[in-house]
Formats: sequence, C-alpha cells, structure tokens
Amino acid sequence: MDPPARGQPYEILAPDARYVFVSTEEHIKEVDSAPDTVLSLQAASKQMLQPKYTMVGFSWFDRRGTEGVGFVRALRTLLTNNLPEVLPQLRISISTLIDEMHDSHPVVNGVKSSPLLPMVLRLTAITNARAFFGSELCRNEDFMRSAVRFIEETLALAELIRLLPTAIAPMVGRVMAKQLTSQREIYKAMMPIAEERILEKAQKQLGHKVPIHHDCIQWIMETAPRQAPWSAERIVHELMAIWFGSVHVLSTTVSFAMHDLCLHPEYLEPLRNELQSLAYAEFERVGKGLPLMDSFIKESMRMTPVESMSTRRMAIQPFEFSNGTKLEVGDWTCTPLRAMLHDEQHFTDPLQFNGFRFADRDLLANLTNSSFGSHKSQEPSQLTDVNKHWHVWGTGRMACPGRFYAAAVMKMIVGQFILKYDCELVDKDASRWFSWRSFIYPRSKTLVVFRPVSVQSTEKI
Repeated sequence: MDPPARGQPYEILAPDARYVFVSTEEHIKEVDSAPDTVLSLQAASKQMLQPKYTMVGFSWFDRRGTEGVGFVRALRTLLTNNLPEVLPQLRISISTLIDEMHDSHPVVNGVKSSPLLPMVLRLTAITNARAFFGSELCRNEDFMRSAVRFIEETLALAELIRLLPTAIAPMVGRVMAKQLTSQREIYKAMMPIAEERILEKAQKQLGHKVPIHHDCIQWIMETAPRQAPWSAERIVHELMAIWFGSVHVLSTTVSFAMHDLCLHPEYLEPLRNELQSLAYAEFERVGKGLPLMDSFIKESMRMTPVESMSTRRMAIQPFEFSNGTKLEVGDWTCTPLRAMLHDEQHFTDPLQFNGFRFADRDLLANLTNSSFGSHKSQEPSQLTDVNKHWHVWGTGRMACPGRFYAAAVMKMIVGQFILKYDCELVDKDASRWFSWRSFIYPRSKTLVVFRPVSVQSTEKI
C-alpha cells in the first residue's frame, strides 16, 4: 500500500480519467454498496475495453442489468455445474496438446527450450473453446488462430484509444479496427451458429426434437431475458467479451504459476504427489479441490497479479465517501490490488513466496514433509474466495461469476505440466514480465526447459 496514504483515499490523474484509490474495509464497502446508477462496473469495463472498436461495435449500457444479467447465471451456475462433465475430456486434450507442442520445439545446444506463453495461450484457448463454443468451432483452426490473436489486438487497440485525445480517438479507432481483423473473423464464424441455436429454440417450443448443446452459446441464450430475448448478434457480442476476459486472465495466471514452479522446484514433488492421489479423482468429480495446488496458484497470483488494481467503478453520478472524498462524473474508484497483496497488514512476510501459505496446517503436516509444514501460514482460504484481503476476483456482489470455472482450468493446465515434466527457466535472471499502466503481462520470449518425468511417477493417473 502507498505509505503516504495511510489507508486514506488518494488520487492518481491519468490521461483518460481521475482515479481514486481506496483500501480500507469501510470505503470498499461503500463502493460495493453504491447503486449501479451511481458507481458502475459496466461503465468502467466499457471504457477499459473500448468494445465499440474492439468487438465489432458492441456497446453495452453503463448500468448493469439493463438488458438482463443472464450471463452471470450462465457462468456462475451452468458452466460451473458442467465442470465434472468437461474436466476429464479437457485433461486428455491438454495432455496431448502439451506433448505435441513440446515435440515440435527445436533442440538448441543440446537442450529443447520451449516458449512458455505461446504454449499456455494455445492451451487456454483450446480449453475455453470447448466450454464456450462447443466442438465445432474448437476444431476450426482458422477460428482458433483469430480467437487467440483477438486477445492481444483488443488489449493494444483499447489502450491506444484510451490514451488519445477524445477529439481524434473515434477516427483512429475506426481506422485501426479495420486493420485488426480478428474481431470480425470471430464474429463472422460465430453468427451462423448463434442464429441456428435461436432457430432450434423456436423449433423446440413448437414440439420438435432438436440437438442438445452444453456450451456457453446455449447457456447465454437460455438465460437471456424471456420478455426480450437476445438476438444472435447480442449473444455473439456477449461471448466475445467473456472470451477476452477468460483467456486473458487464465493464460497470464497460468504463465506466472509456471514461472514460480521453475523458480521454486521444491514444490514440484508435493504437488505431483497430490495430483497422483485420490484427491485428483475427487477434483474431476466435483470441479474443485486439490488444496495444495489451490494454495500454490493463489500465492502465485498474490505475488504477480494480472492487474495492479481491482474493484473498478466509474462514477456516472457524483459520489462522496464517508470521509468527504468526492467523485465527479467520469472519475474512477478502485482498490490498489497489487499494493494490498504485498502489504504486511494483510499477509505475513508479504514479499516472500510461500506456495502453501493458504493451505490448512494440519493438511500440510499430513501431505508434505516437515520443511513445508513449518512455513508460516495465513488462515486457510481458497483461490476462489472474495474477502477484504483478496480482491483478485473483484468485490462483493460484483465478484467475477466465472472464477470457479477459471480456478478449475488453472489447476487442470498447471497439473498436466507437473505430471508430465520437471521445468526450469533457461535464464532465471531475465525479465519475465512487463507492466503497462495497471496491467502486468508475461513476456512471450521467456523460455522453459521441460524434462519428462519418469513413467513410474505418472502411472497412477
């Protein structure tokens, strides 16, 4: 936390807005309790992503729920409930794809070095595509290339537009949107499928037998407002926004977790043992669990979060905090996430990596050797928690509804790497990430040496 602030709100004047940061429990509750008509997450997201230019003209309302919030149930309930069905399939496809990518990498000076981020991006995209779009689009290689490229193009274009003077931003946005083609290619591929699903829904209502689909296209359509059903265009727009958020967060978090495995190889053995135990079968059966893996990924997210701030809200009406700090229309308020995650008021030894910091101490004593069991621990908690210490997923009623799915996929991808390979950074001293404003992103040139583990150590699963 910024020491001069001493828990009080403070402001940062950026090119696109005035940002007021709050960090006390009292002020954060005030943000969470403010009506959507006053402090809006939707408006902040729209300014951050610039969907008018990055998502084929998508322009959502500033107030949440104006067009329905069916996507929340689609992600929080339907996608999460479907995890036991999809996780075994994902394990097979992820395992196969990791081997294929590793086998394709060249040997240089007797060592096979793998570019980590491109591997993780592809794994994340394939995994999400199965859950979001179904098998048809997942097998479309042109679509998948566009879907991956869409993440970087959206980030670059949105940041450019936000930093430009408002007088010229629309003109530049329109020109650049024509040059960056991934959004149109995704839209073009998804529209016929969304239109077909709407037609099937109408046929079903007339008593006809139609195919059964288990993917986000179907769930978003089914949870849209009944009195004003979403059009195919609206469904595709919503999926594009969800796709961006999911792949962006998952790929970045998994990459940093793999960095930490390379930097702290002593965690490989206890994590591998957990994955080879009965706990893994239970994880696939219910879509949650693996407490050691859960803690390791959570600690990695704490040390290197994807974003330096969270709980974003834009003021669409004037707002005043209890201490008198005021927000005018267009101002933002948020929490200083990275600073709070590294603050000793929230975490003991905050700059020290402790992979099992969040695991239950009795569990550590049973599952690991004494060196891990003696580490200082926080009060046990889970990766998907949302509380005053953990704002990675947002805050309160606006917390990310897809975090349960995201956590399961993170464990699946990192787990398959652990089961198959020991890993080591080619250059431990090289810069592994860069920051741009509040955003932290792993470098695509970071190379990892993956050495296959023995057959005996993986034959249990």
